[in-house]
Amino acid sequence: MVMESTIELLLRQGINELKNNSVENSVLDAQLLLCHILNCDRLYLITYADKKIDTQIVVEYKQVIKQRIKGMPVQYIIGKQEFMSLPFYVTKDVLIPRADTEILVEYVIEKYKQEAYDNQLTAIDIGTGSGCIAVSLAYYLNCITVWGVDISSDALAVAQKNATKNNVQQKIRFVKQDILQPKANQMLPTNVDIVVSNPPYIPARTIKTLQTEVKTYEPYHALDGGSDGLLFYPILIKRAIKQLKPAGLLALEVGHDQSILVKDIIEQSGAYHNVTVHKDLAGIGRVVTAEKG
Repeated sequence: MVMESTIELLLRQGINELKNNSVENSVLDAQLLLCHILNCDRLYLITYADKKIDTQIVVEYKQVIKQRIKGMPVQYIIGKQEFMSLPFYVTKDVLIPRADTEILVEYVIEKYKQEAYDNQLTAIDIGTGSGCIAVSLAYYLNCITVWGVDISSDALAVAQKNATKNNVQQKIRFVKQDILQPKANQMLPTNVDIVVSNPPYIPARTIKTLQTEVKTYEPYHALDGGSDGLLFYPILIKRAIKQLKPAGLLALEVGHDQSILVKDIIEQSGAYHNVTVHKDLAGIGRVVTAEKG
Protein backbone atom coordinates (compact mmCIF):
# COMPACT_ATOMS: atom_id res chain seq x y z
CA MET A 1 0.00 0.00 0.00
CA VAL A 2 1.32 3.45 -0.93
CA MET A 3 1.33 5.80 2.09
CA GLU A 4 0.21 9.44 1.98
CA SER A 5 3.17 11.72 1.41
CA THR A 6 4.22 15.35 1.22
CA ILE A 7 6.34 17.02 -1.46
CA GLU A 8 9.30 17.27 0.92
CA LEU A 9 9.12 13.64 1.98
CA LEU A 10 8.69 12.30 -1.55
CA LEU A 11 11.54 14.45 -2.86
CA ARG A 12 13.83 13.23 -0.09
CA GLN A 13 12.96 9.63 -0.94
CA GLY A 14 13.73 10.26 -4.59
CA ILE A 15 17.10 11.83 -3.79
CA ASN A 16 18.05 8.94 -1.53
CA GLU A 17 17.05 6.36 -4.15
CA LEU A 18 19.21 8.05 -6.80
CA LYS A 19 22.15 8.50 -4.41
CA ASN A 20 21.99 4.87 -3.29
CA ASN A 21 22.22 3.83 -6.95
CA SER A 22 25.19 6.13 -7.66
CA VAL A 23 23.28 8.47 -9.95
CA GLU A 24 25.18 11.73 -10.45
CA ASN A 25 23.35 15.01 -9.80
CA SER A 26 20.87 13.09 -7.68
CA VAL A 27 19.39 16.19 -6.02
CA LEU A 28 18.82 18.11 -9.26
CA ASP A 29 17.54 15.03 -11.08
CA ALA A 30 15.08 14.21 -8.29
CA GLN A 31 13.81 17.79 -8.33
CA LEU A 32 13.40 17.93 -12.11
CA LEU A 33 11.55 14.62 -12.16
CA LEU A 34 9.14 15.70 -9.42
CA CYS A 35 8.58 19.04 -11.15
CA HIS A 36 7.70 17.08 -14.27
CA ILE A 37 5.14 14.95 -12.45
CA LEU A 38 3.62 17.94 -10.63
CA ASN A 39 3.90 20.28 -13.64
CA CYS A 40 5.58 22.95 -11.54
CA ASP A 41 8.90 24.75 -11.15
CA ARG A 42 11.57 24.04 -8.53
CA LEU A 43 10.56 27.02 -6.40
CA TYR A 44 7.15 25.39 -5.94
CA LEU A 45 8.83 22.38 -4.32
CA ILE A 46 10.30 24.65 -1.66
CA THR A 47 7.31 26.92 -1.18
CA TYR A 48 4.86 24.05 -0.83
CA ALA A 49 7.16 21.48 0.78
CA ASP A 50 4.48 20.47 3.31
CA LYS A 51 1.75 20.06 0.70
CA LYS A 52 0.21 16.59 0.72
CA ILE A 53 0.07 14.75 -2.56
CA ASP A 54 -2.12 11.89 -3.66
CA THR A 55 -1.03 8.31 -4.13
CA GLN A 56 -1.12 8.46 -7.93
CA ILE A 57 1.58 11.15 -7.90
CA VAL A 58 3.68 8.99 -5.58
CA VAL A 59 3.34 6.00 -7.92
CA GLU A 60 4.25 8.04 -11.02
CA TYR A 61 7.25 9.58 -9.28
CA LYS A 62 8.60 6.23 -8.18
CA GLN A 63 8.27 5.01 -11.78
CA VAL A 64 10.34 7.84 -13.24
CA ILE A 65 12.93 7.46 -10.48
CA LYS A 66 13.29 3.81 -11.54
CA GLN A 67 13.76 4.89 -15.16
CA ARG A 68 16.51 7.28 -14.10
CA ILE A 69 18.24 4.57 -12.04
CA LYS A 70 18.31 2.36 -15.16
CA GLY A 71 20.23 5.11 -16.95
CA MET A 72 17.57 6.90 -18.96
CA PRO A 73 18.55 10.58 -19.18
CA VAL A 74 16.30 13.01 -17.34
CA GLN A 75 15.78 14.91 -20.59
CA TYR A 76 14.15 11.91 -22.25
CA ILE A 77 11.99 11.19 -19.22
CA ILE A 78 10.64 14.73 -18.98
CA GLY A 79 10.82 15.34 -22.74
CA LYS A 80 12.65 18.65 -22.67
CA GLN A 81 16.02 20.37 -22.57
CA GLU A 82 17.03 24.02 -22.64
CA PHE A 83 19.47 25.18 -25.32
CA MET A 84 20.58 28.75 -26.03
CA SER A 85 18.03 29.82 -23.37
CA LEU A 86 15.25 28.33 -25.50
CA PRO A 87 12.94 25.38 -24.67
CA PHE A 88 13.36 22.23 -26.74
CA TYR A 89 11.27 19.08 -26.88
CA VAL A 90 13.40 15.92 -27.00
CA THR A 91 12.75 12.22 -27.51
CA LYS A 92 14.98 9.17 -27.95
CA ASP A 93 14.92 9.92 -31.69
CA VAL A 94 17.32 12.85 -31.27
CA LEU A 95 20.52 13.68 -29.45
CA ILE A 96 20.07 15.73 -26.31
CA PRO A 97 21.24 19.31 -27.08
CA ARG A 98 24.48 20.08 -25.24
CA ALA A 99 26.42 23.14 -24.19
CA ASP A 100 29.30 22.26 -26.57
CA THR A 101 27.01 22.96 -29.52
CA GLU A 102 26.20 26.41 -28.16
CA ILE A 103 29.79 27.40 -28.98
CA LEU A 104 29.03 26.84 -32.67
CA VAL A 105 25.69 28.65 -32.57
CA GLU A 106 27.04 31.60 -30.60
CA TYR A 107 29.86 32.10 -33.10
CA VAL A 108 27.51 32.13 -36.09
CA ILE A 109 25.08 34.51 -34.39
CA GLU A 110 27.84 36.90 -33.37
CA LYS A 111 29.32 36.89 -36.88
CA TYR A 112 26.03 37.55 -38.66
CA LYS A 113 23.83 39.40 -36.16
CA GLN A 114 24.42 42.80 -37.78
CA GLU A 115 24.20 41.55 -41.34
CA ALA A 116 20.96 39.72 -40.55
CA TYR A 117 19.28 43.07 -39.95
CA ASP A 118 20.26 44.38 -43.34
CA ASN A 119 20.26 41.37 -45.66
CA GLN A 120 18.40 38.10 -46.09
CA LEU A 121 20.65 35.21 -45.06
CA THR A 122 20.35 31.52 -45.92
CA ALA A 123 21.79 28.69 -43.84
CA ILE A 124 21.86 24.90 -44.09
CA ASP A 125 21.99 22.79 -40.91
CA ILE A 126 23.06 19.25 -41.82
CA GLY A 127 22.06 16.57 -39.31
CA THR A 128 19.59 18.86 -37.62
CA GLY A 129 18.31 16.31 -35.08
CA SER A 130 16.21 18.16 -32.51
CA GLY A 131 16.60 21.29 -34.60
CA CYS A 132 18.49 23.04 -31.81
CA ILE A 133 20.96 24.72 -34.20
CA ALA A 134 18.44 25.60 -36.90
CA VAL A 135 15.84 26.90 -34.45
CA SER A 136 18.40 28.94 -32.50
CA LEU A 137 19.74 30.59 -35.65
CA ALA A 138 16.22 31.34 -36.83
CA TYR A 139 15.28 32.75 -33.42
CA TYR A 140 18.29 35.00 -32.85
CA LEU A 141 19.02 36.15 -36.40
CA ASN A 142 16.46 38.48 -37.91
CA CYS A 143 16.38 37.94 -41.67
CA ILE A 144 17.36 34.32 -42.17
CA THR A 145 15.99 31.18 -43.79
CA VAL A 146 17.36 27.90 -42.47
CA TRP A 147 17.22 24.51 -44.16
CA GLY A 148 17.28 21.68 -41.61
CA VAL A 149 18.46 18.37 -43.05
CA ASP A 150 18.28 14.95 -41.42
CA ILE A 151 18.16 11.29 -42.45
CA SER A 152 15.52 10.49 -39.82
CA SER A 153 11.83 11.25 -40.32
CA ASP A 154 11.30 10.90 -36.57
CA ALA A 155 14.04 13.44 -35.85
CA LEU A 156 12.56 15.86 -38.38
CA ALA A 157 9.17 15.56 -36.66
CA VAL A 158 10.82 16.56 -33.36
CA ALA A 159 12.64 19.44 -35.06
CA GLN A 160 9.40 20.68 -36.60
CA LYS A 161 7.75 20.70 -33.17
CA ASN A 162 10.65 22.72 -31.80
CA ALA A 163 10.39 25.24 -34.61
CA THR A 164 6.72 25.69 -33.79
CA LYS A 165 7.38 25.78 -30.03
CA ASN A 166 9.78 28.69 -30.56
CA ASN A 167 7.61 30.39 -33.19
CA VAL A 168 10.16 30.22 -36.01
CA GLN A 169 8.45 27.62 -38.19
CA GLN A 170 8.04 30.14 -41.01
CA LYS A 171 11.82 30.62 -41.19
CA ILE A 172 12.84 26.94 -41.41
CA ARG A 173 12.40 24.30 -44.11
CA PHE A 174 13.03 20.71 -43.09
CA VAL A 175 14.28 18.16 -45.61
CA LYS A 176 14.77 14.39 -45.25
CA GLN A 177 18.09 13.49 -46.82
CA ASP A 178 21.04 11.14 -46.46
CA ILE A 179 24.11 13.33 -46.83
CA LEU A 180 26.25 10.29 -47.66
CA GLN A 181 24.38 9.75 -50.91
CA PRO A 182 26.14 11.20 -53.99
CA LYS A 183 23.24 13.40 -55.13
CA ALA A 184 22.07 14.39 -51.65
CA ASN A 185 22.71 18.10 -52.06
CA GLN A 186 20.53 18.46 -55.16
CA MET A 187 17.49 19.25 -52.98
CA LEU A 188 19.29 22.07 -51.21
CA PRO A 189 19.84 25.69 -52.24
CA THR A 190 23.17 26.96 -53.55
CA ASN A 191 24.91 30.26 -52.98
CA VAL A 192 24.04 30.13 -49.28
CA ASP A 193 25.72 32.17 -46.55
CA ILE A 194 26.19 29.47 -43.92
CA VAL A 195 26.59 25.69 -43.70
CA VAL A 196 26.63 24.31 -40.17
CA SER A 197 26.72 20.78 -38.83
CA ASN A 198 27.11 18.78 -35.65
CA PRO A 199 27.70 15.44 -37.38
CA PRO A 200 28.17 12.02 -35.74
CA TYR A 201 31.81 12.00 -34.62
CA ILE A 202 32.22 9.17 -32.10
CA PRO A 203 34.51 6.37 -33.38
CA ALA A 204 32.32 3.27 -33.71
CA ARG A 205 34.59 1.15 -31.54
CA THR A 206 34.35 3.54 -28.59
CA ILE A 207 30.56 3.95 -28.46
CA LYS A 208 30.24 0.86 -26.25
CA THR A 209 32.57 2.47 -23.69
CA LEU A 210 30.39 5.57 -23.25
CA GLN A 211 28.16 6.10 -20.23
CA THR A 212 24.86 4.22 -20.20
CA GLU A 213 22.85 7.40 -20.75
CA VAL A 214 24.53 7.83 -24.13
CA LYS A 215 25.26 4.37 -25.50
CA THR A 216 21.94 2.83 -24.48
CA TYR A 217 19.48 5.66 -24.97
CA GLU A 218 20.73 8.20 -27.51
CA PRO A 219 20.25 7.32 -31.22
CA TYR A 220 23.18 5.25 -32.47
CA HIS A 221 23.14 6.71 -35.99
CA ALA A 222 23.63 10.19 -34.50
CA LEU A 223 26.74 9.02 -32.62
CA ASP A 224 28.53 6.74 -35.08
CA GLY A 225 31.21 8.64 -36.97
CA GLY A 226 32.75 5.56 -38.59
CA SER A 227 35.96 3.78 -37.68
CA ASP A 228 37.90 6.95 -36.79
CA GLY A 229 35.01 9.32 -36.05
CA LEU A 230 35.83 11.42 -39.11
CA LEU A 231 33.55 9.75 -41.67
CA PHE A 232 31.30 12.74 -42.29
CA TYR A 233 33.80 15.58 -42.33
CA PRO A 234 35.37 15.15 -45.80
CA ILE A 235 31.89 14.75 -47.27
CA LEU A 236 30.49 17.81 -45.50
CA ILE A 237 33.50 19.90 -46.45
CA LYS A 238 33.25 18.89 -50.11
CA ARG A 239 29.48 19.36 -50.29
CA ALA A 240 29.65 22.75 -48.64
CA ILE A 241 31.90 24.00 -51.44
CA LYS A 242 28.95 23.53 -53.82
CA GLN A 243 26.41 25.10 -51.50
CA LEU A 244 28.27 28.15 -50.15
CA LYS A 245 28.60 31.52 -51.81
CA PRO A 246 32.11 33.05 -51.97
CA ALA A 247 33.22 33.95 -48.43
CA GLY A 248 30.36 31.85 -47.07
CA LEU A 249 30.87 30.26 -43.65
CA LEU A 250 31.39 26.57 -42.88
CA ALA A 251 31.04 25.79 -39.14
CA LEU A 252 31.51 22.25 -37.80
CA GLU A 253 31.32 20.84 -34.30
CA VAL A 254 34.05 18.26 -33.64
CA GLY A 255 35.03 15.69 -31.04
CA HIS A 256 37.35 16.69 -28.20
CA ASP A 257 40.47 15.41 -29.99
CA GLN A 258 39.49 16.07 -33.61
CA SER A 259 39.85 19.82 -34.16
CA ILE A 260 43.33 19.75 -35.71
CA LEU A 261 42.45 16.75 -37.89
CA VAL A 262 39.32 18.45 -39.21
CA LYS A 263 41.21 21.71 -39.70
CA ASP A 264 43.75 19.81 -41.81
CA ILE A 265 41.01 18.22 -43.94
CA ILE A 266 39.52 21.63 -44.64
CA GLU A 267 42.88 23.16 -45.53
CA GLN A 268 43.79 20.23 -47.79
CA SER A 269 40.63 20.78 -49.81
CA GLY A 270 42.15 24.05 -51.03
CA ALA A 271 38.73 25.66 -51.16
CA TYR A 272 38.68 27.58 -47.90
CA HIS A 273 40.62 30.23 -46.03
CA ASN A 274 40.63 31.61 -42.50
CA VAL A 275 40.32 28.11 -41.03
CA THR A 276 39.95 28.55 -37.27
CA VAL A 277 39.57 26.32 -34.20
CA HIS A 278 37.29 27.62 -31.46
CA LYS A 279 37.87 26.31 -27.93
CA ASP A 280 35.57 25.79 -24.98
CA LEU A 281 36.21 27.14 -21.49
CA ALA A 282 38.48 24.17 -20.77
CA GLY A 283 40.68 25.02 -23.76
CA ILE A 284 39.44 22.08 -25.86
CA GLY A 285 38.80 22.68 -29.57
CA ARG A 286 35.06 22.12 -30.12
CA VAL A 287 34.28 23.97 -33.35
CA VAL A 288 36.16 24.51 -36.60
CA THR A 289 35.11 27.31 -38.94
CA ALA A 290 36.28 28.34 -42.39
CA GLU A 291 35.29 30.70 -45.19
CA LYS A 292 34.94 29.60 -48.76
CA GLY A 293 37.73 31.00 -50.93
